[in-house]
Amino acid sequence: MINSLLERKIEKRPDKVRLQGRILFLTEDPELIKRQLAGEDLPWDTKHPENNPKLRDDISTDEITPAHYCFYFDETLGEIPYAGLKCGSVMPIGRGDVKRGGFVCAVSGKRRGKGSSREQSPYAEMCAGIKVVIAENIERIYKQNCQNLGVLTSTDFSLIDKIRRGEEIALSEFTDGEDEITRQVIEYGGLFPFNVVRMQKRVFLPPVKTGKRPMTLAEKIFARHMKNETGEAGVAAVKPGDTGFAQADLRFSHEYVTPMAAIFFERYVGKDAKVNDASSIIFFRDHLTFLDEVISEEKKKLGLLDLATQLKLKQQDFAAKQGIKLHGELKDRKGSEGICHSIVLESYALPGQLNIGSDSHTPHVGAIGCVAFGIGTTDVFNSWITKDVRVRVPESVRVVIRGKRHENVTAKDFILKILSLDYVRSGKALAKVMEYAGEAVEELSVDERATMTNMAAEIGGFTGIVAPDKKAVDFLVERRGMDRKKAEGMIEGLYSDPGAQYAHVIELDATEITPMVATPGDPGNGKYVRELNTPVPIEIAYGGTCTAGKNEDMDMYAAVLADALKQGKRVADSVKFYIQFGSQETREYCVRKGYLDVFQRAGAHVIEPSCGACINAGPGVSTRPDQVVISAQNRNFPGRSGPGQMYLASPYTVAASAVAGYIVEYEPSERRELVGA
Repeated sequence: MINSLLERKIEKRPDKVRLQGRILFLTEDPELIKRQLAGEDLPWDTKHPENNPKLRDDISTDEITPAHYCFYFDETLGEIPYAGLKCGSVMPIGRGDVKRGGFVCAVSGKRRGKGSSREQSPYAEMCAGIKVVIAENIERIYKQNCQNLGVLTSTDFSLIDKIRRGEEIALSEFTDGEDEITRQVIEYGGLFPFNVVRMQKRVFLPPVKTGKRPMTLAEKIFARHMKNETGEAGVAAVKPGDTGFAQADLRFSHEYVTPMAAIFFERYVGKDAKVNDASSIIFFRDHLTFLDEVISEEKKKLGLLDLATQLKLKQQDFAAKQGIKLHGELKDRKGSEGICHSIVLESYALPGQLNIGSDSHTPHVGAIGCVAFGIGTTDVFNSWITKDVRVRVPESVRVVIRGKRHENVTAKDFILKILSLDYVRSGKALAKVMEYAGEAVEELSVDERATMTNMAAEIGGFTGIVAPDKKAVDFLVERRGMDRKKAEGMIEGLYSDPGAQYAHVIELDATEITPMVATPGDPGNGKYVRELNTPVPIEIAYGGTCTAGKNEDMDMYAAVLADALKQGKRVADSVKFYIQFGSQETREYCVRKGYLDVFQRAGAHVIEPSCGACINAGPGVSTRPDQVVISAQNRNFPGRSGPGQMYLASPYTVAASAVAGYIVEYEPSERRELVGA
């Protein structure tokens, strides 16, 4: 494999680019988009932006490529960019519209590409003819995926005039302000060609020469893993902005991404090539296990269910060929072994590690003090070659939550509160490490901490992390059977130094936070339940996913339902309440605790592990636009879990609302004994 790459000829792209084609402005007004698709070029005043129509903010990757279209893993994706884009209540862009329109550039507002790490989104844009993306600010993973594929990105709106006039644009317009490695990735047209010339020693890799300094926890872990001038892992210190390649302890991917990465690997490296160190790679079949129960007849006729099956088979074949561990489907019943993040936390991740995964919620395992972050398809398949990942050391934001939380408040309420802050909503936290601290965080279990690190993805952060402490040690001893002294040794030195520098510090008082919901459309739409002006009746309640399918989440569902049963109540007749385990380990925990009986007697529907409803691929999805759902999952972007109106909330709030029939706070009874405990 290496020899063939060492002999491969790779050239830089030209130092000037001419973008010949139209510009698509993704506006809030659907009629303006329809007019562009019909052939009209919108006037755009780059000197007086106040005169222009409002651009859509917060365009998620779910809107660029809705989940079911990600079953495609080839150029067919070029037919569907922006198929899920919602402007008001209208989705103005149909299949093939962008490709037919002759567009080379797409323009939008703040936080473009938020949400999932799916590289299918920029790949779909690229296959439709989009060569450059312009936005006010761009989410980290989406931007890196664009760069890895060779799609140009910019926040400079003056480029609009140059593109319109058909002028040559210096490639430096797209590399200015980027670090040395990113500049070269762009110049070589993508990550893979850059990595080939890196192996050929034809590129400049700036050495990390930062001297000893007080470091944050994340910076300490990066310093341990950044490759030095000899190619080994480990440098004396790092600071924000340092760039290089970090050696990964663990690399994982799931069936949404593995097949596309495998095709790239076989196409660009070789069909018989072997991955680098298969023992540190893990595959998961966790996203589409229940798809056949909810996919529409229309989508079946399009062949999408068959395509989803092909994803599974391609991953199985590649895993067998490469000798890679695959956590797959159950043999004796429908479901999976578990969601990737759940299993990685329960069985693999260790304090101080650097882990990468093909999913934006990879930061989940930051709950035990490791740096873990999501990457796209090209990063995945390149890591199979190099065992490392391109990194620009990010700044850190310290989130300190002081005081004692209320009995009915959870980590989910904390994170919904953080997501509602102007600092986060404006995009200032993008690509930063979210370091959670303070008495209220220290009091949380590892399961609860994982809710906060997991949802660093919704913040748009690089990752989320909590300094490992006695609770992390207890987790490793009790859940993994690890020797206590070994676990204690692992966490030594894993804390932020006094004097470590932060881009920003957020301070919150836990006593001021009451149960939260995020209203439909965005996880950042947080408000207190008690601020809802009128009762909000619900038809579906959903408890599950990586964020809310852990052991302690099950404790919460069971506590509420046990309380209800004591009072002679159960799930409201008007509501379907689904509880889905994150892993088989959590299911077994529920069996031991007697929770399955509680769930059944209270009228909840129990589902085996899978991502399921969170990605519109399992029981619990909405089927009508007017249907109201309350969910403990992590995202409520338009269309992500069906066409309905989704509120996000904690496991307590979801379960209490399922019993009440409308959104309510959970009010614990005086006795908190769980039935069957």
